[in-house]
Amino acid sequence: MKEFNLIQRHFTPVKTSPDTLLGVGDDAAIIQPPAHQHLAVCVDTLVAGVHFPKDTHPRDIGHKALAVNLSDLAAMAATPRWATLALTLPEHDDTWLEAFAEGFYALARQHHVDLIGGDTTRGPLTITVQVMGHVPPDQALRRDGARPGDHILVTGTLGDAALALAQWDHPNPDPTLRARLTRPTPRIAAAHILRGRAHAGIDISDGLVQDLGHVLKASGLGATLQAGALPLSEAFRHAMGDGTNWQYPLAGGDDYELLFTLGEADVEPIREQLAGQGCPATVIGRIEAEPGLRVLGPDGASLTLEQGGYSHFGN
Repeated sequence: MKEFNLIQRHFTPVKTSPDTLLGVGDDAAIIQPPAHQHLAVCVDTLVAGVHFPKDTHPRDIGHKALAVNLSDLAAMAATPRWATLALTLPEHDDTWLEAFAEGFYALARQHHVDLIGGDTTRGPLTITVQVMGHVPPDQALRRDGARPGDHILVTGTLGDAALALAQWDHPNPDPTLRARLTRPTPRIAAAHILRGRAHAGIDISDGLVQDLGHVLKASGLGATLQAGALPLSEAFRHAMGDGTNWQYPLAGGDDYELLFTLGEADVEPIREQLAGQGCPATVIGRIEAEPGLRVLGPDGASLTLEQGGYSHFGN
């Protein structure tokens, strides 16, 4: 099948946003960001065998390719609106493409995102998605705003995806853990609650310790984390049995939860609002003036990790 027929068959949706003036089918898309809003843009590439196991279902790949970008916009408290998709395929496979498109578009419709362009090429399976959205002026959630004394919070639970990846070849994988790896939930609604109220934020993609480290570096501060306070799912606790491997929730990555900092007075009101949206948040530590990150175990002793988080090119 020729490239243009492939695009027409699988990637020419009906636009949903009046801000999309011209979408798929021309040399470039034309969009009109809402008045008095700033444009937020992010891009991520997923490579087979690096970002997902090669036998991952294509519907899950389609979902995750968009979800990881939506998570980046959530980290900025932005509202997603448009996406572009560059898809490199080893061969043409209509069944694979149909399932991939189903996963991609199901999530796009949920968040009112229009696919407005992209490219298709032949080569090793690689998916690059760019997402654009908007945020009111001076309300973007950034990494550099943490303050001494802030509480550190995270949404959802941690470690599920990393454990699912470690158990990928298990004959009876836990479906709850696997779904956390293959179909992450972008915390867009939660981010809107945090907009203009949280001091700093980031999404947890490469591991809690590493991503918190980005906030601390940008803010010029330090922190203490309480490992015993980390939110762990029932599925994770069951899989761990009598002991917890702290490497998974602290450094495993692929959680796509939000990490953010709040002043004392905002902690409980915002936690109540998030819980009302079905997105619980947990206090896991404090921001401190002293540089560096200190991680304490449930017994109060310092924890040392084998690796602080994911890196494509090593430490």
